Amino acid sequence: MESLIVLGGALLFFLLLMLSIALHELGHFSFAKLFGVRTTQFMVGFGPTMWSRHKGETEYGIKWLPFGGYIRMIGMLPPRKGDLPGPDGVPMARTMRTGPFQGLIDSARGAALEEVGPGDGDRVFYAKKWWQKLLIMFAGPAMNIMLAVLFFAILIMGFGVDRPQPVISTVSKCTIPAAEAGRDCRAGEPLTPAAQVGLRPGDRFVSYDGRRISDYEQLQKLIRGSGGRTVPIVVEGADGARRTLDVAVTTNKLRALDDPDRVETVGFLGISPLVEREQLGLGAVAEHMGEMTERTVVALAQLPQRMVGVWHAAFGGEERDPEGPIGVVGASRIGGEIIASEHETTDKIAWFISVLAAVNFGVGMFNLIPLLPLDGGHIAGALWEAVKRAFAKLFRRPDPGYVDVAKALPITYVMACVMLFMGALLIYADLVNPIHFSG
Repeated sequence: MESLIVLGGALLFFLLLMLSIALHELGHFSFAKLFGVRTTQFMVGFGPTMWSRHKGETEYGIKWLPFGGYIRMIGMLPPRKGDLPGPDGVPMARTMRTGPFQGLIDSARGAALEEVGPGDGDRVFYAKKWWQKLLIMFAGPAMNIMLAVLFFAILIMGFGVDRPQPVISTVSKCTIPAAEAGRDCRAGEPLTPAAQVGLRPGDRFVSYDGRRISDYEQLQKLIRGSGGRTVPIVVEGADGARRTLDVAVTTNKLRALDDPDRVETVGFLGISPLVEREQLGLGAVAEHMGEMTERTVVALAQLPQRMVGVWHAAFGGEERDPEGPIGVVGASRIGGEIIASEHETTDKIAWFISVLAAVNFGVGMFNLIPLLPLDGGHIAGALWEAVKRAFAKLFRRPDPGYVDVAKALPITYVMACVMLFMGALLIYADLVNPIHFSG
């Protein structure tokens, strides 16, 4: 029964991911239509067509390999500068060159120009203004990022976030190093400062070392910075009565707040905070998205190194990094495990939305990498065109025209092969050595 629940949850997550991909393509499609680019296909998936339907000049459909999607706009690759215009004003490809890469580029140009029909001279992608091309290509990743913001806003403002409070949940009896956390006290080990002065569960910190306490993060930093000193504290008990105490704060080896892999000697009181769920505002959503952006940029910069870890996990049996890359299959599996977990229904929904939001944000940011065939490659080309035109206007030089992105095709094909390899590796790793839900 549990396996069926996992499978059902994974299928639901997968379908929602496919919907996200469709919305990504809808972002491109909407702006392409707005700016008059003829769009011949709107497809979710790759490979052979499972189902399609023509409406107007566009074929809408679903492919059999559901690992992405695309829209097909005419004139994605420009003709070579100096190509002669045809009878309808569309440049005609010249004879192909014979160099190692020139023939490849010219062949791709020719295939792109074959899609351009009579009357399409002003409907090709390459002829649009630079800012229109930028908006068309940015709209896809922006749709994923907007979905992520929406999902995280629902979580933070609707479901709420678990936050530690400046209220004592438990008091540790003795001082135990972080490396040995979880074991029982041993004979002769000193009592914690909290136990010595009689702090109790339910006590709320009013002030610490003369400073009024507003949240646990502030309290935690004050405690860590007061090791080896005796500080005055004011606490309010569950009955509302306040007590003023002098606590001799000791020191202990604990994990650093900014780097869990680093251990440092800091002040130690011997308490754990009460965790409560709070509904926060738009400011918290913005702060979370800022932190998410920073972490994602770092992760993308480390992607080659992390993919090496995925390889070792897939073929060497090493433990899979829970913070490492994950594919569609792995993300869907985690979605199924969340649904099948023993958490409360509200928690399940929150975790499910959280993973879906994180995947959407990752997809959006990945597509902004400034390399073809990713959307970011076309965005970079549009921005470079803007720079060239601005310089030409500033120095009163002839308009340089569009940027010839076709010249980057050799790198594009290499990138496409790398992405196919990465996708296949992630699918295999997600099957043989998956990342499991551990909420």
